Amino acid sequence: QVQLVESGGGLVQAGGSLRLSCTDASRIIFRINAMGWYRQAPGKQRELVAAIGTGGNKKYADSVKGRFTVSRDNAKNTVYLQMNSLKPEDTAVYYCNGWPVVLYDWGQGTQVTVSS
Repeated sequence: QVQLVESGGGLVQAGGSLRLSCTDASRIIFRINAMGWYRQAPGKQRELVAAIGTGGNKKYADSVKGRFTVSRDNAKNTVYLQMNSLKPEDTAVYYCNGWPVVLYDWGQGTQVTVSS
């Protein structure tokens, strides 16, 4: 059974950086699926932040372009989200899942809090 596990969140000051990781214990989905990073802020809908295809093609939300970088390491069964120049509006719970179709149960996510 696919179990997505996100990690790497925390509290950081504006302008700081964090690196999020997403793994799957089944060790199969990352090789065959494009993966996305999503976030949900309090009172808002979940939104796509960044995505990466199996061939390495990438997509970013306009709000994070130039600041966030998505990458994948299939050998480690891990997808990363490097977040630089963080802003208070980036505060949210971050999740990974399939893209463009959400294929799996959502994991617990990892909280990112950016203080001003």
